Amino acid sequence: MMPIKRNENIVLLSKDHHFALLFCWKIRNGLKQKASLQRIHDYILYFWNSHLHTHFKEEENILFKGINDPLVVQAQQQHAEISALIDLIHTGKNVSEEQYNHLADMVDAHIRFEERDLFPRLESILSAEALSSIGRQLTSVHKEIKDEFADEFWLKK
Repeated sequence: MMPIKRNENIVLLSKDHHFALLFCWKIRNGLKQKASLQRIHDYILYFWNSHLHTHFKEEENILFKGINDPLVVQAQQQHAEISALIDLIHTGKNVSEEQYNHLADMVDAHIRFEERDLFPRLESILSAEALSSIGRQLTSVHKEIKDEFADEFWLKK
C-alpha cells in the first residue's frame, strides 16, 4: 500500500498519529505479555496527559475550527468518546482488560478514519490560504511527541 501524501500544513498531526498507533500497539502488546493493568493504566494516563489530549485540542481548535462538515462532527464525537473512556480508566474503578483493548481499538479506528477519510476531505475543501493559516498556527503551538515512558511493560521479559 502506498503511503498517504499529506498536505504539508497538517503533516504534524499525521506524525502524531504514528505515535498514537504505537500507543495502541503498546497497550495491546502489554495485555498479551500479561503486564499488570496498573502499569498499562499508568502509561495510558502518561500518554493522554503528555500527548493525546493536546493533539485533540490542536485538531479541534485549529484544524476543525469553523468547519461545518459531518466528518468533522464525527471526529469530534470520537474525541469525546475516547476522552470519556480515558476518564473512566483514570478513576480506576472496575477497569478491565476489555476496556483497555476497547481504548486501543477506538484510538486505532479514529486515527485511520482521520487519515483515510477526514484529512483528505479537509485537504479538498479548504483553500490553500486556509491550509497555510492552519499550518502556521500548528507550527507555533505544536510540540513533537517524544514518548519517554520509562516502564516498557509491552516488551517480553
